[in-house]
Amino acid sequence: MKALYLVRHAKSSWKYPQLDDFERPLNKRGRKNAPFMGRVLKKRDVLPDLVLSSPANRTTMTARIIAGKIGFPLEKIVYTESIYCASSHIIIKQIKQVDNKVNKLMIVGHNPAITNLANTLGDKPVSNVPTSAIYCIDLNISAWKKIKNRSGKTQFFEYPKKYPS
Repeated sequence: MKALYLVRHAKSSWKYPQLDDFERPLNKRGRKNAPFMGRVLKKRDVLPDLVLSSPANRTTMTARIIAGKIGFPLEKIVYTESIYCASSHIIIKQIKQVDNKVNKLMIVGHNPAITNLANTLGDKPVSNVPTSAIYCIDLNISAWKKIKNRSGKTQFFEYPKKYPS
């Protein structure tokens, strides 16, 4: 059994239009929601074996904040250029290359790929995985290379607006 946690980066700032898309930081709401969602994962006892993140500033910040809240070592986050601006198809190819010793994998990325992955792999379709959301899929597979469309069962879908502030 494998578990896949799909995390969409927290809300990013458009305050500095001269910044390249890759460099955009989190905005105030993103800096509030990312640690909140980390605490939600901590309450669920989520601790992945591996975190793969896009190296874009907003995903790096999100991955580091969530990792800090759940106790995942920051130096073990793997930043993968192929997740930035990737299609769900490209990310699935990357997942298939993950070592089978990894049973719990977290991907921190961008839309539309994260929503497309949730809908491709999970059994409960969603119209959108919002910023800071986590969509968890349990996969009844013994090896990541066996991942395929509709191979998973949605375990949970958490996002900040589920919780009144």
